Amino acid sequence: MTPEDVLPDPLLERIRGRAAGYDRDNTFFHEDLAELAAAGYLKLFVPTDDGGLGLGLEAAAQCQRRLATAAPATALAVNMHLVWTGVACVLGARGDHSLDFILAEAAQGEVFAFGNSEAGNDSVLFDSRTVAEPLPDGGYSFTGTKIFTSLSPAWTRLGIFGKDAAGRDGEGELVHGFITRDTPGYLIKDDWDTLGMRASQSGTTVLAGAVVTADRIFRKLPVGPNPDPLVFAIFACFETLLAAVYTGLGERALTVGVETAKRRTSLKNGGRSYAQDPDIRWKVAEAAMAMDNLYPQLQSVAADVDRLVDHGGQWFPKLVGLKVNATETARRVVDLAIRVSGGSSYFRGSELERLYRDVLAGMFHPSDDESAHNTVANAWLGPLAD
Repeated sequence: MTPEDVLPDPLLERIRGRAAGYDRDNTFFHEDLAELAAAGYLKLFVPTDDGGLGLGLEAAAQCQRRLATAAPATALAVNMHLVWTGVACVLGARGDHSLDFILAEAAQGEVFAFGNSEAGNDSVLFDSRTVAEPLPDGGYSFTGTKIFTSLSPAWTRLGIFGKDAAGRDGEGELVHGFITRDTPGYLIKDDWDTLGMRASQSGTTVLAGAVVTADRIFRKLPVGPNPDPLVFAIFACFETLLAAVYTGLGERALTVGVETAKRRTSLKNGGRSYAQDPDIRWKVAEAAMAMDNLYPQLQSVAADVDRLVDHGGQWFPKLVGLKVNATETARRVVDLAIRVSGGSSYFRGSELERLYRDVLAGMFHPSDDESAHNTVANAWLGPLAD
């Protein structure tokens, strides 16, 4: 099954046609989500026996790349659901079926989202500022603030984690679980008014004693880096699908730049198209070559996850390297496309103006540039000496 089969042109064009309005009005992509759900898109990773498409990470990444050419903010938010279902798929392929319930619930139409990010927590998955208080029945009460909670208006299952400071004999324990939309003790703030990726509506979620029952606690991990398969699965799916979105964004910027260069004419050069201008041609070529370097990297990394390739200590450098390359390449390509397209792209409402704002979000997703370079340097050079 190809991305074109999953996202046929008429569906993609309807999604593209709504993107500017969502951005302008700072509203959630309800219509996009309904159409994607009806098309089975939220079941990319769900096994075919359960009514899903049964795809792996490589195919899902190409679908997300295609979706992002039409609506990057829609694709970015849908990523959060696909990350969780992808994590369940990646773990299952490695013999860990602890999250099979995610695929079963996704098959029934449940929508998953991430409630992990916290302001000031640069340890990401390896520590938490949210308090997870153990309860007598084996459940936990969570109190803390989560930021960038994409799909805020629509999720029905929110994955959260926090720290039980007294766990593991006082060394601390990170507790992962899911709340449902009906769980009491949380508040979603209407505070998403950002420069770009506006349709994602990634509002702040305040946990005020939200209880996760024992049967919805799915992992307890030590504080700090650890080799648990869950950590690999989350990084693999999050970084790869994120890279796919920004690859699609860059791809679309290049297309718009080429189309604009062909339409623009030069008075100085007798009305000839700017596509005949050597400087413009150089910029388009520069953008195209940058994208050509990115496409195979995305495909290769995703395919290696599917094939259970063992890269050992190089896995995390490959994943963070892909994310940084995708977000930075897309930003460079958008900039080149704007230079090619001229002053019209500077006006509010032009597609390139929106893509320029959207692409800037790439620098804020984990792993950030500094963390990624540190990860890669440690893999090749070893850690810094004390």
